[in-house]
Amino acid sequence: MAAPPIKPLALTLGEPAGIGPDITIAAWLRRRELNLPAFYLLGDEAFLARRAEIIGKALGAGIRIAPVSAGEAVAAFADALPVVATGEHATAEPGKPDATSAPAALASIRQAVLDVREGRAGAVVTNPIAKSVLYRAGFRHPGHTEFLAELAAEGGRVPQPVMMLWSPRLAVVPVTIHVSMREALSQLTSELIVSTVRIVASELKSRFGIARPRIAISGLNPHAGEDGSLGHEEQTVIAPALKVLRNDGIEARGPLPADTMFHEAARNLYDCAVCMYHDQALIPIKTVAFDDAVNVTLGLPFIRTSPDHGTAFDIAATAKANPASLIAALQLASRMAAATS
Repeated sequence: MAAPPIKPLALTLGEPAGIGPDITIAAWLRRRELNLPAFYLLGDEAFLARRAEIIGKALGAGIRIAPVSAGEAVAAFADALPVVATGEHATAEPGKPDATSAPAALASIRQAVLDVREGRAGAVVTNPIAKSVLYRAGFRHPGHTEFLAELAAEGGRVPQPVMMLWSPRLAVVPVTIHVSMREALSQLTSELIVSTVRIVASELKSRFGIARPRIAISGLNPHAGEDGSLGHEEQTVIAPALKVLRNDGIEARGPLPADTMFHEAARNLYDCAVCMYHDQALIPIKTVAFDDAVNVTLGLPFIRTSPDHGTAFDIAATAKANPASLIAALQLASRMAAATS
């Protein structure tokens, strides 16, 4: 039986005024050195050509942009950066978002999801967006994760998106995501913990190839509540969730004090740490893997990865942006796609 054709990765433009175009170009320049999977960028060819000229001069490198269809991207990738048009033009200057920024960024995301769902691409990889720019244009989602969940809806049912930050040294998942601490406390329930960990356990098996995932569950309060003297959520919210998860056959340990979960010896005891709120999960991974951590959205009917950093307007078009996290996102997306093919 013939091997299935290789599907390229669909890479979104991100905020045009940010470093997304820069790190895309920098990653493509290292395609042979790192044996990167084929990808194409969804965006405005003329805009990308202008940015490529700037980056090319700074790096002393020749960069060719090839306007292609998704089906032509793999063949073009070796000699040129493939760009698939979305129909939205981008005119923003480096570091200066304009009225075209939000439409260009959102069209790129929508088209990437459509390409994957219709079989033209193997996974979605997203460049950083500027939420404030999107909010001013009427964007109503807290971030990428929630927007992707809406795009993944089927029959009116929106899947539960789970945000994982992954690196070779540590993987973390926050149960509550882009909300204030006050809102996180009101959202945190046993049911939310159970549904989140079930998704994590399932996708560690199916997309990461871990036969029996080991999951560490943090407490909410200092010292995991100290037997109720520093808070009761460990006893009333987290412990009941752990009971359900263990009855499911999921290897879940906790609730554990968050301040002792992330040193090297502790990290060797689990495959993923599930934490109760955003910073509890993201501070440790950004400390140990700032340059190569990857944002992965679990719970969707397609694979999505992203670099774990922002738009860095201050260094856009300077050729100073580090492409390491995008490279890691491309490599992980390819690995996950291969595991599920």
